[in-house]
Amino acid sequence: MLRYNVTKILFGMSVAMLMMTTVPGAARQRTIGDPAMKQIRDVLDRQVQAWNRRDLEGFMQGYWRSPELTFYSGGTTVSGWEETLARYRNRYQSEGKEMGHLQFTAIKIELLGPGAAFVRGRFYLKMTSTESSGLFTLTFKKLADGWKIIHDHTSTA
Repeated sequence: MLRYNVTKILFGMSVAMLMMTTVPGAARQRTIGDPAMKQIRDVLDRQVQAWNRRDLEGFMQGYWRSPELTFYSGGTTVSGWEETLARYRNRYQSEGKEMGHLQFTAIKIELLGPGAAFVRGRFYLKMTSTESSGLFTLTFKKLADGWKIIHDHTSTA
């Protein structure tokens, strides 16, 4: 019985010591990550502002300008920055189309390291006569010209 109590006390002390070393480290990690998280959030905010100004090229500045950019939506895959821009133009700026008013909500940014992040959120797009919404997941990479989306997976509800 005494051996059981000693084991129990030692286990409890070990867990407590582990928690004391882990919690401050987690707080430090969050502090270090804050500038990156703010920079990523700024990219998203600039995208929304550009979209709502009907500035599709400005919106696209949040994406990696590379043929390796990937965009998945509606069961299709688009590869490349130019191709993604063409898709947006076709869907939102061609004859009879409108861009509407965009809003991002429920944004969650998770840093995967000093140069990569995973972002989840919801979009709302209000047009003159319709609305659409859905979920998105984005992979960001820190490049020489700042944080850029290198992969976008968007689904409409």
